Amino acid sequence: MTRPAARDSDRRQTNWMVHTILCGAIAWSLGAGACAAAVELKALAIMMPEEPTDYGWNQQGFEAAKAVAAKYGLKFLPATGLGYGDVHSELRELADDGASLIIAHAAGYNTAAPEIGAEKHVPVAIVDRPKDSKPGAVADYTLSGHQGAYLAGVLAAKTTRTNVLGVVVSGEPPSWNSQSAAFAQGARATDPGLRIVYAVIGPAAYSDAAGGRRVTESVIGAGADVIFGEGDGASFGMLQAVETRKSTGGGKVWFIDVIGDKTPVDKGNLLSSVVWNLVPVYSAMIEDLKANRFGTHPYPLQLADDSVRLLHSKHIPDKVWSDVEAVRKQIIDGTLKVEPIFDAVKARALMNPLAAGPK
Repeated sequence: MTRPAARDSDRRQTNWMVHTILCGAIAWSLGAGACAAAVELKALAIMMPEEPTDYGWNQQGFEAAKAVAAKYGLKFLPATGLGYGDVHSELRELADDGASLIIAHAAGYNTAAPEIGAEKHVPVAIVDRPKDSKPGAVADYTLSGHQGAYLAGVLAAKTTRTNVLGVVVSGEPPSWNSQSAAFAQGARATDPGLRIVYAVIGPAAYSDAAGGRRVTESVIGAGADVIFGEGDGASFGMLQAVETRKSTGGGKVWFIDVIGDKTPVDKGNLLSSVVWNLVPVYSAMIEDLKANRFGTHPYPLQLADDSVRLLHSKHIPDKVWSDVEAVRKQIIDGTLKVEPIFDAVKARALMNPLAAGPK
């Protein structure tokens, strides 16, 4: 990224102020939505802690933002591999490069992004802070794949031979908690007698592949032969564990991933994944900016529009997939309601902890 001259930043701030004054005057006389057409979008930026090669959080976010930028004819400004530390300077650089919207694609950025967004007068999107949404300035997109995770629980319950399932997480952010809870609910609705072993790698161990392998091996040792793993980079360690360890019953251990599709690196143990499609989410943000609705509502993932879906791998028997599809239809038509549980304590209460999560 290159930083333009200071006068370009000054011009950007002046244009924002003029737009704000004009928009306020128009809204006063004609209604709040009347100035929506005045919004001019030129570039979409996304910033993320890791490189977009994880078949998960970083890669899905990157590819969705790139697709949405192309869809709306916007310049694409990616900033990847930023880590989890202070990103104030990177935010300023993206703003000075002309970003019309900055997607801060990590919970660790949800303080710095609104600060720099206000300083540079650039709308920002953050995660895990729904209460911090601010019309026209900050939109939270805390995502929950709980509907897909419920189906994953059904699939796991119909697959296990040891009657023990494992849930391994790289932290306990709201998105992970809601999926963990829904997985447990789907599994127990299918077979109430199942044991579900829950383990946390660390408070923010998203890229800890070694920790992912170590903790997953301990969960397999506790009897689990289907692992539901939520980890970003740590999920590669989880996958290594299931590929190299047998279950306590002597059989294969299966892995159910989240967010992306690791089929290209599957060695025969990837049963499925709760796949997120973020294109509808980021598209909605652009439409909201154009219509003066940005920051006024959440952005759900749902089975109904395939923004979340369960991966149909070659390892799933036809009869089992048919049963899963029947449950999917019940969720879509509303006869089965799956409510998200974002609280870590409530999510843990649905399972049997192997290692206590952070307090």
